[in-house]
Amino acid sequence: MVRRLRARPSAVAAAAVLVVLALLALGAPLLSALAGQDPTTYHDDLIDSARGGVPVGPYGGISGDHWLGVEPGTGRDLFARLLYGARVSLLVALGATVVQVLIGVTVGLAAGFGSRFADTVLSRLTDVLVALPMLVFAVALTAVVPVGFPRPLLLVLVIGLLNWGGTSRIVRAQTLSLKKLDHVAAARLGGATPWRVARRELLPALAAPVITYAAILVPTNIVVEASLSFLGIGVTPPTSSWGQMLSTATTWFRADPLYVLLPAGCLFVTVLAFTVLGDAIRTALDPRESSRLRVGTRGGSRGARRTAAATTGATHTTATDTTATHTTATHTTATDTTVTDTAAADTPAPPAGPDRPTREAAV
Repeated sequence: MVRRLRARPSAVAAAAVLVVLALLALGAPLLSALAGQDPTTYHDDLIDSARGGVPVGPYGGISGDHWLGVEPGTGRDLFARLLYGARVSLLVALGATVVQVLIGVTVGLAAGFGSRFADTVLSRLTDVLVALPMLVFAVALTAVVPVGFPRPLLLVLVIGLLNWGGTSRIVRAQTLSLKKLDHVAAARLGGATPWRVARRELLPALAAPVITYAAILVPTNIVVEASLSFLGIGVTPPTSSWGQMLSTATTWFRADPLYVLLPAGCLFVTVLAFTVLGDAIRTALDPRESSRLRVGTRGGSRGARRTAAATTGATHTTATDTTATHTTATHTTATDTTVTDTAAADTPAPPAGPDRPTREAAV
């Protein structure tokens, strides 16, 4: 799979962007300390209270101390808040994806490989979950959770527990197809337990579709986390999050456009990179798509080489045949001429007769 991904420039670029983003998120404390800032310290001297809290200086207060400016109304450093916001967004999205995959694979495998009664009950449960409005239930859950409960962990649980229906449906459909294969039937007839059959025969075959769907879930969960934080039911201050920054930045768009564009641009680039990488993973793990790629690249170059070789061979054969024909024709002509001359020399002169006097008689 890695070799196939490396053959796609878009996948390599997306992976490079995500690696850089992950390094920035992991190194947020170190980079913030290097800049001499942190995401929670207020700088009242860097905002103009007479103008409602607009940052002092051009472009949102960009300076040597504040590389991306400061937050309007508070004066907190934007560079540090973006770095810490990346940590929250990525951790929540990845954590929710893990929860969705674990629950979805378990329920889908039990529904597809279990009895008909289990399939019916679990399928109806999945349908009910998919039909639930997630935002409404997220608001309800966050309202009953104690205030001291960590908000990032709460978002992981809410998004993961309410969005595993799609994973379950995909795993169930794949399991129904896989359990009809000969090696699965042979394992069941051989006396293997259902857990052993699922672990040895089904789960390895389910890895490709599950990985593909998980790669698509990550950008979706990033958007969901940003939406919940934007609505005020996600991460709350002073914890930094891109969605939470956008929720407060909408009122400052005219006074400080950079405060809106920075978190929005980070969200856009991250979601786009995950989407491109997820599509590349889907193509790399799909045998049909991989066959098309091989035919389009290696097969095309190999076919071109074969065509060139065939053309060269045909030209060489034609030239050889032409030369041989010409040589044979020349040799045949020369041989025929020699034979004719020899025959003419060996043929005796006709005898002189009364009706055909010789030259001497005529003289």
